[in-house]
Amino acid sequence: MPEGPVHRRVVFYLPGYDPFPPRRYREIYRREGAAQAAISGYSLTIGATGRPDLPYGWTVTADPDGTPADTRVHVLHWTDIVRQSMGGGVLATYLLLLRTFWIYLSTGAMGRLFRLRKGPVLTAMYPVVMLLGQLAIAMLVGFGLGFLLSLWLPGWMALPLGMLVLPPVLWWFRRIDGRLYAYYLLHDYGFTARHYGANPPALEARMSEFTALVAAALREDVDEVLVVGHSSGVHLGVSILADVLRGGHVRDGGPALSFLSLGQAVPMQSFLPRADRLRADLHYLSRSDQVVWVDVSAPADPCCYALCDPVAVSGAGGEGKRWPLVLSAAFSQTLRPETWARLRHRFFRLHFQYLHAFDRPGDYDYFAITAGSVTLGARFGHRQPSAQRKETVLSPHLSRGAA
Repeated sequence: MPEGPVHRRVVFYLPGYDPFPPRRYREIYRREGAAQAAISGYSLTIGATGRPDLPYGWTVTADPDGTPADTRVHVLHWTDIVRQSMGGGVLATYLLLLRTFWIYLSTGAMGRLFRLRKGPVLTAMYPVVMLLGQLAIAMLVGFGLGFLLSLWLPGWMALPLGMLVLPPVLWWFRRIDGRLYAYYLLHDYGFTARHYGANPPALEARMSEFTALVAAALREDVDEVLVVGHSSGVHLGVSILADVLRGGHVRDGGPALSFLSLGQAVPMQSFLPRADRLRADLHYLSRSDQVVWVDVSAPADPCCYALCDPVAVSGAGGEGKRWPLVLSAAFSQTLRPETWARLRHRFFRLHFQYLHAFDRPGDYDYFAITAGSVTLGARFGHRQPSAQRKETVLSPHLSRGAA
């Protein structure tokens, strides 16, 4: 892989299961990039892309490595697919709760995921507890109202009338989910489990479009094409890059192809029985000498499988495996004590910390990686993988030829 200085770069950012518009990520990059530049003592300027033919994005000029580099960032969003999958009402959500829980339990995935890391499984149980708790509260309100009505009406009439309050109470909880995240998280896990780990057709079609965009960037006069996947965007990135490599789009003398995965939740899909495509792509990508793959996570992030090698634990490793290089973002060390104290219990905010400024950045500086003059491979070529990484095969389902 070429490791010379980067003068021009194209970055493709793959968000996770996110219903928000892509401009949200530009605002995070603008605000946090300025903060990181001030902390670390370099310049960083954001501009428009001037490329209306490409997905939403922005340009960056920065010099964190001492030499200015120009970067163009594009968000490969699938917001419309996410929103469509979240469109069901209250009753549909409770049916989804039962189906998703049963899929993970009956396929053996839940027990294996719990053995892998308890934090993400407990996070996955959060919407179950919250939604059942909301139903219990609504029923208590209904019984209470029925009791009051029984003071004036016959019991056979009072209780049914009291229970009429259930729909509006549950609907009210649905309205305030922007603060509770119970519906959001359930739909996230439900989307992954709906086809037992296989990608739905609409998502496969979108991934084909993303593959074509990455392939086209590799034909441009740039020094690096960097794909960044966050959360469930990581397993999209794995399959997209595997298709790029299979298509022969990496050329000699062309740009370096790099993959940065952040806060990955790959096992949530790869441990399901029909995730054959993902396991095969993990197997293929992990052996390629045409890509550099660095995986960054933090044990303090309860929404990811921190320091779990997504290839190895999915049973897609074995002889010839090169990637990923598994590293820790070490939030408790790279953030000041007061910052860490403020964030440590804000679990969803911690899951996005990878895209934010760090008070004491080490090798991991999101803005230096995405806008600096050094390729991902050159930046982390000296690093050894984290000694705390987990590589034990735990997936209950292994695709033929991928183990």
